[in-house]
Amino acid sequence: MLEFALAVILLIITPGPGVLSTAGVGAAYGFRPGLGYVTGLFFGTNMVCLAVISGLAAAVLGIPAIRTVLMIASVAYLLYLAAKIAFAGSKIAFIEAKFPPGIRDGLLLQAINPKAYAVNTALISGFAFYPDSLLIENSLKLLIMNGIWIPIHLGWLWAGVTLHRLNLPPKVQRTINFFMAAAMLGVVALAILSAMRTA
Repeated sequence: MLEFALAVILLIITPGPGVLSTAGVGAAYGFRPGLGYVTGLFFGTNMVCLAVISGLAAAVLGIPAIRTVLMIASVAYLLYLAAKIAFAGSKIAFIEAKFPPGIRDGLLLQAINPKAYAVNTALISGFAFYPDSLLIENSLKLLIMNGIWIPIHLGWLWAGVTLHRLNLPPKVQRTINFFMAAAMLGVVALAILSAMRTA
């Protein structure tokens, strides 16, 4: 069980769309809007986990056409979120991202987030520690995963909010927002490369 908990920490804490966008929303908009977004991510990640446990994710993602559509949707949505973070508080051209991503945005991101499916599949299908009952094992896994997921995401949100609270000059804040957005785009590029290699 300790190996499982360590794997959860290492897989969740590493930068992916969820944690990077959480820090970005915190840096761009502050704590309260960020908390709504994290709530959506929380419900989304549990939805993905239940899809993995039930086998629905494997059945759906086993169809190449659906996998391709989800990858395109994921990339498009991550680009949208990156733009919202990059242009938060600015009036550049036709983009004015006054409204922060909320619960719905977090939920939608996890529904199409390739890392969410990969992490949940690795954690649920591996690390068997209660062979007598799959129900008890999966229930314990869900408790452990959520017990670790929540503080890690709140930590990333806090890191972003700390940047927000520094009251940096607008130019510096915009640079930070662009950096957060660029990091998300880097994750998008890695996801695309990974998908192309496995195709």
